[in-house]
Amino acid sequence: MGIQLTALHYVYLAFIVFIMALLIKRRDTTMICIAGIFVLGWLATETVSGSVTGVFNSFVYATKELMGTIMIISIIVAMSRVLTSTGINETMVAPLTRFLRTPFMAFWGIGLIMMVTSWFFWPSPAVALIGVVLLPVAIRVGLPALGAAIAMNLFGHGIALSSDYIIQGAPKLTADAAGLPVSSVMEASIPLVIVMGVVTTVTAYWMMRRDQKNGTWRDGLISGKNAGNALAAESDAVEGQAVIAPTLKKWLAIIIPILFLADVAGMFLLDLQGGDATALVGGTAVFILVVVTLLAHRNKGLEQVTSYLIDGLTFGFKVFGPVIPIAAFFYLGDSAFAELFGKVLPAASQGIVNDLGVALAHNVPLNGAVGAVTATITGAITGLDGSGFSGISLAGSIGKLFAVATHSDAATLTALGQVSAIWVGGGTLIPWALIPAAAICGVSPFELARRNVKPVLIGLIVTTIVAMFLV
Repeated sequence: MGIQLTALHYVYLAFIVFIMALLIKRRDTTMICIAGIFVLGWLATETVSGSVTGVFNSFVYATKELMGTIMIISIIVAMSRVLTSTGINETMVAPLTRFLRTPFMAFWGIGLIMMVTSWFFWPSPAVALIGVVLLPVAIRVGLPALGAAIAMNLFGHGIALSSDYIIQGAPKLTADAAGLPVSSVMEASIPLVIVMGVVTTVTAYWMMRRDQKNGTWRDGLISGKNAGNALAAESDAVEGQAVIAPTLKKWLAIIIPILFLADVAGMFLLDLQGGDATALVGGTAVFILVVVTLLAHRNKGLEQVTSYLIDGLTFGFKVFGPVIPIAAFFYLGDSAFAELFGKVLPAASQGIVNDLGVALAHNVPLNGAVGAVTATITGAITGLDGSGFSGISLAGSIGKLFAVATHSDAATLTALGQVSAIWVGGGTLIPWALIPAAAICGVSPFELARRNVKPVLIGLIVTTIVAMFLV
């Protein structure tokens, strides 16, 4: 039996459709998200006070969930500002200019490096590591900052995270839910990941070049800055000239990448993943910031460390300001709802988003083609909470359900749901999920999401059609 849907489910779904429509129309969704939280709170508590306090508490919840990402972005930006003001950044990227000489090479070069790096320790730390080094090179050869963000985002949070062949977090979750060996789900996902990756990235690159030629390209820069690289933007908060001797500058340009490579090695040796891996990168960036600032500013170094940190934090919270209300609404689709408003959903409920996915699976005709379409749609719906991972267990169980009912390949349907959920929620369409790439490149996360919508939807359609022949 399916989950009994309530008014809360239908209202949440209606707001999701409205929000998605506004995003496609390039309109701001903050007010609508606040209204959605208020209405859901009213339905859950049946009191004005409960719905009003629910709005504030949902903001607090979202901020807690996003704080790790806010901090890593802020610290990386602070570190990069001192590297830029001292010229170390310029020295670091000089050797790479011989490889990334055109926008084409920069787009695909950044993307492939991001994909490989993300396979080993997931995309958010990878964005922080390679953004500092490769973004200035890409901009110098003519690739827009938004184009670099698209490459990092699609290859990292899309291809690498949806396949997850090294860390294997995603395939393990879906395989366990479907009662399948992890290896079978990974093997089944290979053609789907290839099709999705190729179609999406080629489409995104073609659309970018087309819009540039037609003069309709929008850079999406934060605050309308001319410098596409937020990491290289001049800091208004830091006073005083940062000077480092040329020889020392060269040594630091060598040592800093080695430190980050040591982080990569540490992730392997210590088996660090996700938040722990991000924390290692963030802590390294803090020490680099402190040491370089003290060397560059000498007797004013103590004060300038604080100034750089304030500058980075100001940037981080400025970027996340419009994202928190939207994240607050979508987090209500998962465990946040019960935490904020109590257990008002049906007893068998697994959260609003997962309930909608289960209801869909129980109300469509059962055959292989419909099973593939349903697996894709269900994965996409569960990805709307922005984590990408919260609903992939549901994708696995639904894949098994359709496979048993239609005698289809359970591993392929499970892998398809996994790919769909992570491409939508893991960081290519939901604005706050793709914050790392957007913030590192100094572009609007909403503009990045808009640029990704058509390529990702086209990719999902083509991948679903391919899956129909594989099941």
